[in-house]
Amino acid sequence: MSYFLMIFLVLSPFLTPDDLTVTYKDQPIATVNRNQFSSPLIGNEMIDMEKYQLLINQIQQHVYTPPVNAKIGKNGQMISEQIGYVLDKHLFTEAFYQYYFGKESTKVEVPLRPIHPKVDSEILSHIRVQRIGQYMTYFNKRNKERSHNITLAAEAINNHVVFPGETFSFNKVVGKRTRERGYLTAPVIVRGELSEDIGGGICQVSSTLYNAVDHAGLDIVQRYSHSRRVPYVPSGRDATVSWYGPDFTFNNNLNQPILIQAKIYGGQMIVYILSSDMIDYEQRRVPGAPLKLPKETNMANAQTG
Repeated sequence: MSYFLMIFLVLSPFLTPDDLTVTYKDQPIATVNRNQFSSPLIGNEMIDMEKYQLLINQIQQHVYTPPVNAKIGKNGQMISEQIGYVLDKHLFTEAFYQYYFGKESTKVEVPLRPIHPKVDSEILSHIRVQRIGQYMTYFNKRNKERSHNITLAAEAINNHVVFPGETFSFNKVVGKRTRERGYLTAPVIVRGELSEDIGGGICQVSSTLYNAVDHAGLDIVQRYSHSRRVPYVPSGRDATVSWYGPDFTFNNNLNQPILIQAKIYGGQMIVYILSSDMIDYEQRRVPGAPLKLPKETNMANAQTG
């Protein structure tokens, strides 16, 4: 926090009686005085906009509430969307100017502007009707670290909606795979060799998604194979991903939004692609995943990616 913002919070009890008190939900979050915003060269005739912007940033950080998309719960129930809120800078600036060029103290409740979520219950109810693609792969659930990573990545892509003309990026949606975000060390393929790294198992999620998307007839934009064979999909049907390397992306070239549903059942990873009954699509044939799991006795034959 900058020195100027610390003045708002730490020294506010010592300010003069003609202060501006900014409240949020009837609780004070900042107290300032007009003298703090005057320009030392010009005086009170002009506001020091750099200091004013610091105040705006402080308030914005305090009140910002991100919108939450509607989603399908674990039991198939509809979970409604939540409207987000952001500081209405125009209304706040009007109130601040009235205070600044006046002479009395003022209390201002933070004016908010709603942010509507991109996916609401109405949209979601229409695009969960028809299954246009699916794919299932298998993994050894006794490998706790790898199973944990697969579950985390599956949760990240689950309930994601891609609108017509939009491009889905696996790396952007799933985010960076770090220990701080809960990912564990598990076997991965690096330059053709097996090694241990954070997020091992993620590529099974991206590969399962790739095959489901391909089955639905969507436009594959970017897809790379591992440098060596992986056991959970047929040869050439994998999609390797890395935060600082390859990504898996596809474009929704269809006439309706699509909904990604990713599920874990024991040692099964399933991705469904759903949409509206008004969808115009043509499925592609994709080979099924191997049913037999490789033995995981050591690093030389561990499941990877």
